[in-house]
Amino acid sequence: MAGGSKRYSRNNSNGNFQPLPERGPVESLIYWRDVKKSGIVFGAGLITLAAISSFSVISVFAYLSLLTLFGTVAFRIYKSVTQAVQKTNEGHPFKDYLELDLTLSHEKVQNIAGVAVAHINGFISELRRLFLVEDIIDSIKFGVILWVFTYVGAWFNGMTLVILAFVSLFTLPKVYENNKQSIDTHLDLVRSKLTEITDKIRVAIPIGNKKPEAAAESEKDK
Repeated sequence: MAGGSKRYSRNNSNGNFQPLPERGPVESLIYWRDVKKSGIVFGAGLITLAAISSFSVISVFAYLSLLTLFGTVAFRIYKSVTQAVQKTNEGHPFKDYLELDLTLSHEKVQNIAGVAVAHINGFISELRRLFLVEDIIDSIKFGVILWVFTYVGAWFNGMTLVILAFVSLFTLPKVYENNKQSIDTHLDLVRSKLTEITDKIRVAIPIGNKKPEAAAESEKDK
C-alpha cells in the first residue's frame, strides 16, 4: 500500500483471510489495528479514569504531569550523557516532536464549530419534539428510556458509567467487526419485532397516527 502502511487481515467464518477496512488514526486505536498502541492508550486511559474516580481531577492531573515531566527530563539527561560519552551529535532527543505543527487553522476550527453547532441544534430540536409530544409513540419510547436511566443512575455513579463507556469503546467495535454477520442478523430480528410492536401501538392509539390528508400529501411528495 501507498506510504508503506500495513494491511491487516483476519479470518472469516470459512477460515479464509479477509482484508480489514481502512480506519483513521482514532478508529485504528479503537479497532486494535496496532495492538501495542491500542494497549498503551487503553491501559493509560483506564488507569487515569480509575484514579479520577478515587482522587480529585486536579490531583490526578498534577501527578500525571509530574510523572511525565520526570520521565522526559530523565530521558533528556540520559541521551545527553550518552552523546557526551560516545562523542556523537544526535541532537535533541525530542526534536521530531518539537517540530510537529500543533496549530489549529481557522478553517479547521470553523468546521469543528459548524459540526458542533449542527449537532447541538439537532439535539435541541429532537428534545423539543419529544417533550412536546409531536409523535406520542416516540415520546413514550423516550419516557421508557428515561425510566430505565433512573435505575441505571441508582446502580452506578457518573464516573463508573464513564469507565464502562471507555471500556465499551475499546471492546464493542472490535467484537462487532469480528462477528458482524451474526450480530446484524440478530439486530434485524430485533428491529423487525420493534417495528411490528410500534405499528400495532400506532393502530391502537389513534392520536399516534397521521391524519389521512397528511398521509396522502406525504405519499404524493414521495
